[in-house]
Amino acid sequence: MRSGHRPVLLPHLLFLLASWSSIGSRHVASGVGVNWGTSSSHPLPAAEVVAGILRPNNITLVKLADAEPAVLEALSGSGVGVTVGIPNGMLRALSSSKKAAASWVHDNVTRYFPALRIEHIAVGDEPFLLSYGQQFQPFVLGAAMNIQLGLVAAKLANKIKVIVPCSSHVYQFNYMDNNSTGNRSDAVLLPSKGSFRPELNITMHELLSFLTKHGSPFVIDIDPFLSFQQNKNISNDYILFSSKSRQLTDGRNKYKNFFDASIDTLVTSLSKAGFGDMEIIVGRIGWPTDGAINATSSIARTFMQGLVDHLQSKSGTPQRPKKPPLETYIFSLLDEDQRAITTGDFERHWGIFTFDGQAKYNLDLGQGSKELVNARNVDYLASKWCVVNNNLDLSNVSASFRDACSNADCTALSPGGSCSGISWPGNVSYAYNNYFQQHDQRGDSCDFGGLGLITTVDPSVGECRFAVAVRSSSSPFVVAPALWWTIVMSACSLLRLT
Repeated sequence: MRSGHRPVLLPHLLFLLASWSSIGSRHVASGVGVNWGTSSSHPLPAAEVVAGILRPNNITLVKLADAEPAVLEALSGSGVGVTVGIPNGMLRALSSSKKAAASWVHDNVTRYFPALRIEHIAVGDEPFLLSYGQQFQPFVLGAAMNIQLGLVAAKLANKIKVIVPCSSHVYQFNYMDNNSTGNRSDAVLLPSKGSFRPELNITMHELLSFLTKHGSPFVIDIDPFLSFQQNKNISNDYILFSSKSRQLTDGRNKYKNFFDASIDTLVTSLSKAGFGDMEIIVGRIGWPTDGAINATSSIARTFMQGLVDHLQSKSGTPQRPKKPPLETYIFSLLDEDQRAITTGDFERHWGIFTFDGQAKYNLDLGQGSKELVNARNVDYLASKWCVVNNNLDLSNVSASFRDACSNADCTALSPGGSCSGISWPGNVSYAYNNYFQQHDQRGDSCDFGGLGLITTVDPSVGECRFAVAVRSSSSPFVVAPALWWTIVMSACSLLRLT
């Protein structure tokens, strides 16, 4: 047993062992889960997330971006079904070394099992994205195969499935215009025209063969928000599950929403590749609430409730009636202020809960109530904020504003964001405060050349929230264990030490 790993109580072990014996050699769950990421400057303690958010809201399926020890510890004994992620940065090392893969399985699976109910290991995070080019593609299958060998050696291959989360970039699709008017509501996705990208044909065939051999599902990530933002051919009603949506006729099939059309585009692609019966999991789907036009809590709530209601109806899709995806994972549980914003500022606002565990809108996840339960007893830093001192000469404030935003999270100030409407110098105060909170309210982090002022009066305006950070042991100077592992294994790979 590793140092620092707490033993799990015997009752938890007995309960989980009984659970495993009752579900046989392959656990198949059908339901709605959540993605839980930890790219936050001040994340809620993992134990609080489990006890204060997952349990009260009856969330029983969780997909993790990586193998963060504190999170795995907190989930142990909870009974929650877990998918543990392997970041793209690890794929090369895992692909080139069976020893490295076996070590990863030992450190992140075996040592927690069966107290931690691990159901899947997700190899990579959308490694076939167009923007990645060939950066990760050559290593995906090798990494998956070596992880599979690691599970076999650990005698866990009949209980844990290896999966590879793919974005919709893996297939190509066509739109048709119903009446050539050019209106946004008239052009629609044709699922019957779907197929995998030609340059991925060989890779996809090898991956699908691997998944089929080991009884693993195909995992697809669907991004309706980005599709809606980038494609004027998608209507509001069609993407938000509205009953007023115009029905799409595609041959003998009729579609009422973007979700079903997306799933059946994948089904068509799988069928053309010779794997039409493969089970499907939706690994990521959601709607952001800030950082862009159309990224609001109101629209997010409409989309999310429409999605959950549709899934709970178990109606399936036109090509797979009465057969919905095995599992669907909402993206995401909590906001993460350290996520990359290459795609857009909205990337830090996917959570159905704020960073401190407060529900953004009412949503019935199947828990029997439309009221989500908030995290309680959150340990915040002191109730104080950093704002610009209006009594000083602010002619040179722009430089400090840019400096604050380059080192903090100013995405709420983006056009359409919750703080985009506050006037100058309120936006400067927002930037100052975010920087101040991210640096644990240190006095020198509210200096800004003498322009900053610490106040105990909450400067929040309307929907623009000047947050106070939660107390956390995290530090911007501490390298996460998963990152250390990536650095070490990549270096070993390059030096041929493994």
